[in-house]
Amino acid sequence: MKMIIGRKIGMTQIYDEDGNAVPVTVIKAGPCVVVQKRTPENDGYSAVQLGFEEIPEKKVNKPMLGHFKKAGVNPVRILKEFRVDNVDEYEVGQTIDVSVFQPGDVVDVTGWSKGRGFAGAMKRWGFRGGPKSHGSKFHRMLGSVGQHTEPSKIFKGKKMPGRYGNERVTIRNLKVVKVDPENNLIVVKGGVPGARGGLLLIRSAKAPKIRKGEE
Repeated sequence: MKMIIGRKIGMTQIYDEDGNAVPVTVIKAGPCVVVQKRTPENDGYSAVQLGFEEIPEKKVNKPMLGHFKKAGVNPVRILKEFRVDNVDEYEVGQTIDVSVFQPGDVVDVTGWSKGRGFAGAMKRWGFRGGPKSHGSKFHRMLGSVGQHTEPSKIFKGKKMPGRYGNERVTIRNLKVVKVDPENNLIVVKGGVPGARGGLLLIRSAKAPKIRKGEE
């Protein structure tokens, strides 16, 4: 599986061979280093821990510094694990850059959506709201939320005001349009979660599940 860590630079557009404008997101990804391998024998699952963005040793506490020295790599700011089928395909200290991807590849991009703070039901869930006329006294309120005597409670999961955004979001099946290994850039078609500068996890898209009767 192909995988890498990056940061969102922003959106722009490019033109394809037919002259059509294609909206794309530019991501600065890698280089990443393999810091640790998780094996079923030791950890109960197979995964690879990647490190991104080198930092000085003085910015790392002693336990983490020992973790990096054991792997023989420089300290990094970001550590993320990616589940893999076979950890033997990777070696501790191995460097992974954007050259592992090629134009035409399909990837899943995971990021953290923009945080919008505490929001009402109309902004958070798209509720219509009440009449806008003068005197209705019911413009942007939530409305009735409870039940009658039975069951006399609010069911769990009711759409109500609360924290909106700042959630882990994965956009699947984005096409890689361009790869620039010299500048550690990867360009994907469409938008990805988060603000400019936000952390992104990029991995090969999962193969769609074959439903019964489609073999």
